[in-house]
Amino acid sequence: MVHPPQRTSLSGPALVRLLARLGETEVQASPQPLADRLSQWLGWTDAIALSTVLAAPAPTPATAGGARANGDDEAQRCLSLRSTLSKAIALDGVLAPAKARRAGGGYGHARALQPPAPVPDAPDTDADYAVFRQCYIALQQKMETDIGDVRGRLRSRLAAVSPAMAKLATLDAAMERSLAARERSLLGTVPGLLGAHFERLRKAAREAAARDAQAAADSTPGAASAEQADGAAVPTTAAAAAAPTARASLTGAAAPGAWLDVFRKDVQSVLLAELDVRFQPVEGLLAALRAR
Repeated sequence: MVHPPQRTSLSGPALVRLLARLGETEVQASPQPLADRLSQWLGWTDAIALSTVLAAPAPTPATAGGARANGDDEAQRCLSLRSTLSKAIALDGVLAPAKARRAGGGYGHARALQPPAPVPDAPDTDADYAVFRQCYIALQQKMETDIGDVRGRLRSRLAAVSPAMAKLATLDAAMERSLAARERSLLGTVPGLLGAHFERLRKAAREAAARDAQAAADSTPGAASAEQADGAAVPTTAAAAAAPTARASLTGAAAPGAWLDVFRKDVQSVLLAELDVRFQPVEGLLAALRAR
């Protein structure tokens, strides 16, 4: 039985807490204020750009073009996008549990992003992490593209509301440009962290399989003695009778590929936590649009 690592006591974003738990590490909260930490992400050109936006007079709003003033339409679009991305993660063919993969279940959306990987054979300690890495990166790229599109659309809507909202939209665009490279770099480390988690789970599965094999061998000394007592007359029959028992002992302790199902579930949890992080700017813009 493969057990996930225990949770740490870290408080903070779900993505950070989850990665700390999977990595079996203790992460301490930074003593620095948020503004100080954020300033470390900005170069001097970024600081000048943001200062220019803040010092500039509020721009004149663009024409609203007859769009709904309360932002309910944009809220519905955001909800639909989030649901679509969540389903893409939950139904991805690579991340489907082994049982569903063997049954050929309908994980349609993911097939468009990622071709199904080979169905694992028990105990599948030779699985290739590259397949999961490619899957994760593809879903990251989809989140970045789709969320970026809706974020830009929300800025356009805000720019049509009032001078203050137009300035907020301009500031958000400047912040996105300034932080994009750093955000991409940090989130780009997640597949590597998951790769280390993959190797830990696989090592644990191999060790468990070795223990089970040894236990199976140690639990049948009587069979060998009986075979010796009977002589060489029926060696083939004895071997044939013992084989199913050995196989049952090797697979009885845990379902075949159970560690991979644990890993797939962990990957989905990390992707959903990353989706929460990526959606935060969108939620802020949407709140501004609906509250003005």
